[in-house]
Amino acid sequence: MWKTEACCKCRAQPLNPLSPRAPCRCHRMEKTLLANPGTTASCPARARKWSNSQPADLAHMGQSREDPTGIEAFATPVSALPRTGSDPVLLKAPAPLGTVANSLRASDGQLQAKAPAKPPRTPSFELPDASERPPTYCELVPRVPCVQGTSLSQSCPEPEAPWWEAEEDEEEENRCFTRPQAEISFCPPDTPSCLLGPQNRPLEPQVLHTLRGLFLEHHPGSTALHLLLVDCQATGLLGVTRVQRDNMGVSSGLELLTLPHGCRLRLELLERHETLALAGALAVLGCSGPLEERAAALRGLVELALALRPGAAGDLPGLAAVMGALLMPQVSRLEHTWRQLRRSHTEAALAFEQELKPLMRALDEGAGPCDPGEVALPHVAPMVRLLEGEEVAGPLDESCERLLRTLHGARHMARDAPKFRKVAAQRLRGFRPNPELREALTTGFLRRLLWGSRGAGAPRAERFEKFQRVLGVLSQRLEPDS
Repeated sequence: MWKTEACCKCRAQPLNPLSPRAPCRCHRMEKTLLANPGTTASCPARARKWSNSQPADLAHMGQSREDPTGIEAFATPVSALPRTGSDPVLLKAPAPLGTVANSLRASDGQLQAKAPAKPPRTPSFELPDASERPPTYCELVPRVPCVQGTSLSQSCPEPEAPWWEAEEDEEEENRCFTRPQAEISFCPPDTPSCLLGPQNRPLEPQVLHTLRGLFLEHHPGSTALHLLLVDCQATGLLGVTRVQRDNMGVSSGLELLTLPHGCRLRLELLERHETLALAGALAVLGCSGPLEERAAALRGLVELALALRPGAAGDLPGLAAVMGALLMPQVSRLEHTWRQLRRSHTEAALAFEQELKPLMRALDEGAGPCDPGEVALPHVAPMVRLLEGEEVAGPLDESCERLLRTLHGARHMARDAPKFRKVAAQRLRGFRPNPELREALTTGFLRRLLWGSRGAGAPRAERFEKFQRVLGVLSQRLEPDS
């Protein structure tokens, strides 16, 4: 019995601290390995006993690279590991998460070329440093397994939103004026047309018949949204790329119109306005059938103007073009046609006389509505004509007041360009245009339709003067002077 107690004491003796007078070779070797962790990589993996110099909260720290199995660390209860004076003081800053996470990948079973450093022997809680960073428990970072496979959103990607629904970056909206690099044109590039061939003659009857069918298939509200979409692109309100912004120095075409290097854009918008007006007049004057057919064409233009007014689509350049067609002398002189409109379509005739004509007069004088809430694209024609050197008609005092109102409106238009962009994008959200109708409203298509592929390249003043004479001939054929 005494012999048994002596054997038990001999086995339990290594757990006591060793005195300097009785050094143990095994203990010295273990302390040498701990001091130089690089030597552990070349040694074969074997079970190693833990001395009482380890921290007291091994259960919280988990297993380290020095003990891949971690069996003895968790087999010994925490109460059986007495605290000694070798615990360090509280550290001010914990180790970085990434360093400790990479060094504590014991569960991966991966061997590294160099064993990581020994984890710091710290208590469970650490104080924040001087920067008041919250304490982190970074001795053991659990590894979350990666989910293999593809989610539903990745396997069935949603179609990308159209360019007119793309949200603008706040940094782009709040950017300051920068030095412009080049003049900008927002006309779409020449692409193969689905309505016109490579070479076409002016006013091809088959193409006019196809266009008439397209406009009859779409109600005025849908046609107004098509026109708003094309006008926003031609004005540079929507769909402006970052390269175009850097070149013109501002964020949208509404700002570019008021600057000296926006001359090219101003001329393009003037040509678009006049081309749309000529095309609208042709829709009426080209009806060589009965009187009711021309009256129906007038009613269609009036309904389109009502769909473009403020509060509806809010496309004021489109409204100005349609009203320009209805107020053109070749159309307004058709007395029998307008009389038939009042007789057959009384509501449209009253709306034209009592609502649309006063509204257009106020817009031309710079006194019409131009709030971004009810208007998506402001009326730019008066400002464009003024900046291109066109004189203001009327008496001197009235022309000066009109000039000041136009310049004041241009300043507000450039300032509120981000608001107009948001309103236009909201009006066009969810809208999917018809490709043929959208092409039929572009400036390039209308130019080729009216003057042919050869005449489209002629000077602008010459082209418009010739077509005005063509419309005069058509008007005289329909209703000759008595």
